[in-house]
Amino acid sequence: MVHHSRYGRQVAVMIETLLTVLVVLLCCGLVYAVAAARVVKQYERGVVFRLGRLRREVRRPGFTMIVPGVDRLRKVNMQIVTLPVPAQEGITWDNVTVRVNAVVYFKVVAPADAVVAVEDYRFAVSQMAQTSLRSIIGKSDLDDLLSNREKLNQGLELMIDSPAVGWGVHIDRVEIKDVSLPETMKRSMARQAEADRERRARVINADAEFQASRKLADAASEMSRQPAALQLRLLQTVVAVAAEKNSTLVLPFPVELLRFLERAQHPSAPSSADGSTAQGSAADGSTARGSSVGEPVVEPSDAAPPRAGALAGASARRGAGGTLASTARTRTRGAPARAGEEVDPGALAARDERRDGGR
Repeated sequence: MVHHSRYGRQVAVMIETLLTVLVVLLCCGLVYAVAAARVVKQYERGVVFRLGRLRREVRRPGFTMIVPGVDRLRKVNMQIVTLPVPAQEGITWDNVTVRVNAVVYFKVVAPADAVVAVEDYRFAVSQMAQTSLRSIIGKSDLDDLLSNREKLNQGLELMIDSPAVGWGVHIDRVEIKDVSLPETMKRSMARQAEADRERRARVINADAEFQASRKLADAASEMSRQPAALQLRLLQTVVAVAAEKNSTLVLPFPVELLRFLERAQHPSAPSSADGSTAQGSAADGSTARGSSVGEPVVEPSDAAPPRAGALAGASARRGAGGTLASTARTRTRGAPARAGEEVDPGALAARDERRDGGR
């Protein structure tokens, strides 16, 4: 009995020991599994260093295991990163001081290079963007910075992307956000823009005046061929004036009537039988009256002496046409003129005036 009791106690101790070992191993395995388990997110990639050496295998998204204490997992974000570039002050090609800031969009395409080739790829891209922005400011003029930003953005992208390729980074795009100008430059540009707008306005106004003048010339030419069109235009003007609420009275006056009155004020003298004529002008105040024998007698008017304008006109007509219209034989106070002799009305009038004064 004693022997059987001792044997039972030994079996119980062995079973207890085995259970203890199993529990310890299970706990160790559980701890190991917890220490070795890693989860890589969908937008991440895992880079494993085993005893300091890079493993070529890049861990994909999902659950993965590493050797605790031996392996070290480095997660790299593969999303597009938005990196603002601080404002950089520089002098443009045309010597204008400006402040320009930008923004860079980039992403990691090679996780191993982004971890091994550069210490901090974000800081490296930021510094490269700042230096490239200063360089592009110095190579460009102010007009390009304000209006041709697309070309400058492409230049910045190439300048930043060239060294970033070795870092496992791809520059997606670069955008210039703002260009700050000095106040004096802003005022100068405002005056320039105002002057340019005024110039364009004057050119457009002059072009409109030129076109209107051509149309008016065409209209005048057409109306000169059709006199009735002028009368219709006059009636249209009367209708347009009458449509307004005013007290203006418009009386159309035919131009032909004015010409008729003008011809009535200056009648032409009939020709004599022998082809000679006696011309008188209302301007010089002298009249020609026929004598009883058919010989014209030139006498001064009672109003005023002949004016210089009429005499000059008579002299000009005589010089241009040859002889005066009055070439007939005249007599003045018993002094007959010879046949065919030209008589100057101005001289005769002056002589008669002197005689009247002597009387």
